[in-house]
Amino acid sequence: MTTATLGRPAHRADARATVGSVVTGIGVAAPNGLGTQAWWAATLRGESGIRALTRFDASRYPVRIAGEVPGFVDDEHLPSRLLPQTDRVTRLSLAAAKEALDDCGTDPEALPEYGAGVVTASSAGGFEFGQRELQALWSKGGQHVSAYQSFAWFYAVNTGQISIRHGLRGPSGVVVSEQAGGLDATAHARRQIRKGARLVVTGGVDSALCPWGWAAHLAAGELSQVADPARAYLPFAEEARGHVVGEGGALFVLENATAARERDAHVYGAFTGYAATFDAGGAPRLRDAARLAMDDAGVLPEDIDVVFADAAGARAADRAEAEALADLFGPRGVPVTAPKSMTGRLLAGGASLDVAAALLSLRDQVIPPTVGTTEPAADCPVDLVTTPRETPVRHALVLARGRGGFNSAAVLSAV
Repeated sequence: MTTATLGRPAHRADARATVGSVVTGIGVAAPNGLGTQAWWAATLRGESGIRALTRFDASRYPVRIAGEVPGFVDDEHLPSRLLPQTDRVTRLSLAAAKEALDDCGTDPEALPEYGAGVVTASSAGGFEFGQRELQALWSKGGQHVSAYQSFAWFYAVNTGQISIRHGLRGPSGVVVSEQAGGLDATAHARRQIRKGARLVVTGGVDSALCPWGWAAHLAAGELSQVADPARAYLPFAEEARGHVVGEGGALFVLENATAARERDAHVYGAFTGYAATFDAGGAPRLRDAARLAMDDAGVLPEDIDVVFADAAGARAADRAEAEALADLFGPRGVPVTAPKSMTGRLLAGGASLDVAAALLSLRDQVIPPTVGTTEPAADCPVDLVTTPRETPVRHALVLARGRGGFNSAAVLSAV
């Protein structure tokens, strides 16, 4: 693709001509549905998974709601030998990875030995596992700490366990950039595809719904303390008071487009554009990330059919995102949606779940809704989709901001 300057594509390309990496498999573990089909159906119904916490007693805390993945029975998804050595987040990741690999319809063992890898994003690692072992250390002594603590807490553990379970020995890694991580990991997987990998399992899953994780969430000072699950997280609304935390995310099979075509694989869409910026000096750079991602994809703002917003749920952050979108597309110039309003913000899993929603929007030609917010605030001039909207969708823009100044944007395109 011809090099382009910021916001000015050197040419308007048909994304199909530049496709190198396509998504052929999706696996989901989300608070409003376990498995891609169940989650997508619930999302189109506007069904929220935000409810009272059950994974621990939250009665002493100022926030007592979250998005928990429902119906996940550990030993239905993992062999017994893995249960003592894995945290909740790794179990969810292994389930999502298996669904994605089954969905893509290829056998990794049939690929060259180093032809397939794993790149995931994580923000918290195995927080619950780590809490349990710290409790054992202080209450019983070091001899009662599990040997698996040496890796079960680590950010890279999901990548490692997926690689081991499925024999994926190719280029692998892990990305840590909070809510932006799901996009950043997928972009890194695309780089590996460009370097010669045939297939990469990628995306993000997070879970830190335990007292230790809860202390960290509360310390950040950004959680909504509204008790009503239906009113606690209201992206772009005048009444926005912060966000709700959730667990889960999505993993994908990203595949070399030529290889996918040769085996006549079902393709959800192509990962055609990506960019990342950092808010150095406090100046917001989300708009620049979006422009660069569109440049990378060879599309113009008028080619974008829907934006999956970062949707912080805080007044200042929502206003800044709305202003960036208005600069790019004009006030209310493009449909904007935030299906994470049904799950809460999932840390590294949040942007990945938005990518899954974007891909299924491309497939089904429908934009999923934002729930809770019925009308955006006057200073957030966005065309917010609040009921499923059937409309042609060729290119979707996904935005994500990670705590600390990370901004990422990706373009998903129909093929």
